[in-house]
Amino acid sequence: MGDLSGKTAIITGAASGIGYAGVEVFVEAGANVVAGDLQDEKGKALEARFGSDRVRYIHCDVTKTSDLKKLFETAQDAFGGLDILWNNAGHGGTPTGVEELDEDGWDQTMNLLLKSVFVGTKLAVPMMKEKGGSIINTSSISAVCAGYAPITYSVAKKGVAHFSKLAAAELSKYKIRVNSILPGFIATSIFGASLGLSREQADQMAALVEQQGGRMQPAGRTGAAKDIADMALFLAGDRSGFVTGGEFLVDGGMTVGPRHSWDESDGGPLLDALGISIEQAEQMRLAMEAGQAGS
Repeated sequence: MGDLSGKTAIITGAASGIGYAGVEVFVEAGANVVAGDLQDEKGKALEARFGSDRVRYIHCDVTKTSDLKKLFETAQDAFGGLDILWNNAGHGGTPTGVEELDEDGWDQTMNLLLKSVFVGTKLAVPMMKEKGGSIINTSSISAVCAGYAPITYSVAKKGVAHFSKLAAAELSKYKIRVNSILPGFIATSIFGASLGLSREQADQMAALVEQQGGRMQPAGRTGAAKDIADMALFLAGDRSGFVTGGEFLVDGGMTVGPRHSWDESDGGPLLDALGISIEQAEQMRLAMEAGQAGS
């Protein structure tokens, strides 16, 4: 899908989930990777797995500019520059609605999910402007549809998608491409973490999501972290050289339309409005046919 030989990438949120899969896929494609995360034990294990000549783990809180700068300094010092930035780190957002949400909850989510994307992009530009590069930002289907995530998360992810489009226009003069990926229902620990579960419990919940989530989308299975990583690989490499400013849904078809558009067992909006099931509707149809035949 992509050859990243000789390229250097930064991936945030790299110690688990989508980011971890990104490290695996990018290294397999030939890239050197600077992996940023808060999970030091997992991050150090990631570096040990691939070797420090291919992967460097850096403790990074993406809400702190000083921590983000360390990623870019490492890319330069360890690997000689930067070709790819994947702003991926995040969490599920402050889980309250408008009435209960306070300003601190709003600011925390925006700083983590949206401001960090801006800061990361800003830091990447000086390192990419001479020879170009690819910036990939993780958004979400909640950027285009209500009901999939808390309001803070959804608004921030909408901001990520639109920021990516605007940045793509502005940075095109440097041959820097900027795109966003909108994942759907992906089996990662983000769901458990959003509920306040421990890391171990959240990982266990990810396995449950993988088993049960296939009913939610036309693809018939839950998304895997590698599904997103494979899209990122395409956007990172030269084969996507004509692609910038895009918003790429990787959601198993969740956003194609309401359930009845792809699931024949779902009655659709008319039956919902009438408050009857498909079986009841069929019984009514048969009764009407019998009545017409009797007359």
